[in-house]
Amino acid sequence: MDVLAQVCTAVAAVVLIAVFPLEAFLIDRPWVQRFLGIEPDGIAHVHLWSFCIGVRNALAGIGGLVGLGIVNRGDDTVGTAVVVTVLAYMLLSSLAMGVADLLGFWRPRGGSVRGTVASSVLPAVALVVLAV
Repeated sequence: MDVLAQVCTAVAAVVLIAVFPLEAFLIDRPWVQRFLGIEPDGIAHVHLWSFCIGVRNALAGIGGLVGLGIVNRGDDTVGTAVVVTVLAYMLLSSLAMGVADLLGFWRPRGGSVRGTVASSVLPAVALVVLAV
């Protein structure tokens, strides 16, 4: 597997794992809300979903690192399959955040642009590198 694809996957995975405690446990903190670009209104009503999103993101990050481990242990075919699956999940779930914003589910509208772009770039680059 190409080094650039591995680096993009690893960085994206580590970011998802690092953001997990913010989404899952610290979502009620004002600095976390500012960092994630969300408004504090109704946080208690969405904590269940933010917890689940945080766990899913952490699992995706772990999956990416496991896939890279498999690649670097010598099973390129299986490891690449795991990595591509995880990267596709990362990219599609990030784009879903942008779609939710377009549908008016993000407050304020347009507030997801920074997060959508930031969380899409690394998986997209890795997938393109793996495809060529």
